[in-house]
Order: sequence, then structure tokens, then C-alpha cells
Amino acid sequence: MSEMETATFLDEVSKRISAYIASKDEPGRVNPSASLATMRRTLDLQLPLEGHGVNAVLDDLDTFIANSVKTNRSEFMNPLWGGMSLPAFAGEMIAAMTNNSMYTYELSPISTVIEQTIIHRMSEMVGFPDGFGTFTTGGSNGNMLGMLCARENQMAGSTKTGFDGRKSVIFVSAEAHYSVLMAANVIGIGHQNIIKVQCDKDGRMMPNRLEEEIAFARQEGFTPLCVVATAATTVRGAYDDLEALSTIAHRENLWLHVDAAWGGTCLFSTEHRRLMDGVEKADSVCWDAHKMMGVPLICSAFLVKEPKVLRRLCDHTNVAHYLFHSDTEQDDLGRYSLQCARRNDALKLWLDWRVRGDAGWAKMVDDLMHNADYLEEQIVSHPSLEMMSSRMWTNVCFRFKPDDASLDLNELNIEIRNRLIQEGSFMVSRSNIGEDVVLRMVVANQSIDRGTLDRFLERVIHHGVEVCRGLPALNEP
Repeated sequence: MSEMETATFLDEVSKRISAYIASKDEPGRVNPSASLATMRRTLDLQLPLEGHGVNAVLDDLDTFIANSVKTNRSEFMNPLWGGMSLPAFAGEMIAAMTNNSMYTYELSPISTVIEQTIIHRMSEMVGFPDGFGTFTTGGSNGNMLGMLCARENQMAGSTKTGFDGRKSVIFVSAEAHYSVLMAANVIGIGHQNIIKVQCDKDGRMMPNRLEEEIAFARQEGFTPLCVVATAATTVRGAYDDLEALSTIAHRENLWLHVDAAWGGTCLFSTEHRRLMDGVEKADSVCWDAHKMMGVPLICSAFLVKEPKVLRRLCDHTNVAHYLFHSDTEQDDLGRYSLQCARRNDALKLWLDWRVRGDAGWAKMVDDLMHNADYLEEQIVSHPSLEMMSSRMWTNVCFRFKPDDASLDLNELNIEIRNRLIQEGSFMVSRSNIGEDVVLRMVVANQSIDRGTLDRFLERVIHHGVEVCRGLPALNEP
């Protein structure tokens, strides 16, 4: 492309970016109306034998944007993330443009210093003054690293000599994230050796039951490896008692990993950081900036109190003489990562942090918690709505519950959620607490305000009433 053609092309792309950003406050659907079958039948998505040329890119971008979920809209409240940060978006674009890889300082000099700066700051925040870590592909990968570090710490050299994990067990909350099962598979202990410890009525791991499970495992000839605590569970947003769990874990000489992928951001808030009291006694922590902090996917940190354990875990890098050299040994971030090529995820977080500062993040946390408080108040005060769990974080689990006792409340709430999705008004998660189906609304999208929450509950109630009356769903809100 000529200089003129390049400028024209980038200008057209920029117009689409601006239009997408501006559309977040315009009337419209949060999700596309076309079904999967319709997309496959009507959209031209095939890979051609002869290329279409660069001019076709703009049409393809239009097709993609039109058929994507609008995660920047305030009505998007389905997962633990949403919204859009312009500084972080700028960082994402520049990171892709410069295309640095984070395994050596030589290939990513300023990116290395930026990532080191962020990792050191986050380590300080969790109480690891001499700690370090790495950016990962997400909380699932962070949990796996925590479990691998536990293995290497307990059986030094197992990275080299191998590991028979059939008699090793790991203790997690009964409401822990499913990624612990993935990690059990990868590290070689198997799903059945993940022991799910009973939770209390608020969804927190019970310390006394953990003690019982550890004693029983030893009695049965198993070797306890580590405890995985959760700082804000996926469904309820419950924080395990880190003080109590750390006391037990260390008394039993076990590694304590804290999955704070969702809840770690509370550490910015003077009022809410108490939720993670005791985290400084953990051995490792994972924390996702792409969740409540609103940084574009993926942006996740793994932090370890003793960096030498992570370094031993990753010392396969020593054979890569074509990448790693002694003169930058302390600064080559690839020596602390299981990945080789790794994108620059630190720039977008660094830019957003520079814009907001700690005080800005703290205000964000407090504002989101206030909005979650408001939503809970509205639910409690309405005769046809019912909270299904206590709240610690911004997860609000509730359901529509009419007076008619003959109705199947699970089927009713499944249908309410289906109708919200069909009309494209709101995207909210459907989850289970025990045998009960709940609507899990998470206040994580920073575009949400009280007007959004009022409109959301109005649509839930509207559909609940219609389902109870046996009325068909409407296509539009």
C-alpha cells in the first residue's frame, strides 16, 4: 500500500472505532439478533482461494462489529468483566502495532521495565515486598502456576525428575473456579484428587472442615500438596477467610495459593481491602486486571512470595542459548514464565494506572460496591424478587419469585433470562446455588449506573409477569 492508501485505510478503521465507542449510549441491542444457524447460512465467512484484497477488510470489519456482542454497553453484565477503557484500548493497539515479545529484555526493553514495575507494585499490594511474578493468559493459568509452584516447593527438582501425582491431593473451596480441575489435569494429579471442602451458608470454605479433610487424606495415605483459597468466588463473590486458612496451611506445611482473579481489586479500597485480610500470608496469588479493573482481555498477573520457586519451575529456559544470555539474566522475563512468545499485556494496564492512580482505582471499587448495594436494596424491597445469597463483593444473586407456589422457579428464571437474551436488552449470567437457578448479576462494567440497574430489574419483572401469565415472548423490548 502507498502512503496515501495506508492513511485512507487507517482513517476508515478509525471511523469504525469511533462509531463503536459512541454507540454504547445509543438505543440498540447488546447482542446480535441473528442465530448461529442464520450466521452460518447468511454471512460470507469462508477463506478464499484467491485473496479479496485489503479493500475487503473494511466490509469484513463491518460484518464482524455488527454481529458481535457489545461488551462496551452498560447492559452487558454477563461475565466478570465489561465496559471499555480508552487509555487501555490505546495501549492494546500500540502493543499490537509494536509487536514486542516479552521473553527477553533485548526484544522488549521498555515493555520489560513496565511489566517489572507493575508486578512489583501488585506484589507490594498483596504483601509480598520481595515477591515477583509474571503476566499470564488468565486466572486459570495463574491457578495452575500456583499449583505447580506448590509441587516444586514440596518436591524440589520434580520439574526435572518427574512427578507421580496419583497420591497427591489439593484442597479447594466447594465453590472454587473450575480451572482448578484443568490445572489438576495438567500437573498430573487428576480431577479426583481435587478435594472440595465444604462451604458455609455464605459460600466460604470452612476452616474446620479443611482441617478434617487434610487429616482424613493423610489417614488414607494421600500426600497433601497445597490449599487453594478463593478471594471472590465466581458465582457468589465470597471471600474465603485467608487468615484462618493460612494458619492451617502453614501448620500443615502446605503451600497456600489464593485465587484472587476476580476479587483482588478490593485491595485498592481502604474500606473493602479487609476482605483479603491475611493475603500477605499466602505463598502465591493470581489477580486479573481484565475483570473489575476493566482492562481489555487478556491482562492477568501471577504473584509469588518467593521468586526463586517460580524461577526453578521455569528453568527449562536455561537450554535456550539462542534467546537467553547471562548479561540480562535478571531482567529476561521469560525466565519466570512457562510461555516463550508472549504478548505485551502490561502496557494497557500501565497506561490506565497512570491515568487513574491508586486513588482512581479505589473510587472505582467503592462506586461499583455502592451500585451493587443499591441493586440489592431494590431486590429486597420488591415483593416478587428474592436475594439468593448474602453479598460480600459486587455479585448479586437473585431470582424472580411470584406468589404462585405451584410454579417451577428454576424453569421460570431460566425462561426470564432466555427472554432477556432474545430481546437483546440485557446480558446477565444464569448460575446455580445448590439446586436453585439464580440470575447472577455482576456489577463490574464501569458503564453501569443506577438507571441501568432500574431498567434491568424492570425487564426482569416484566418478563417474569409475562411468563407467569403464559404470554409469548416479544421480539423487542
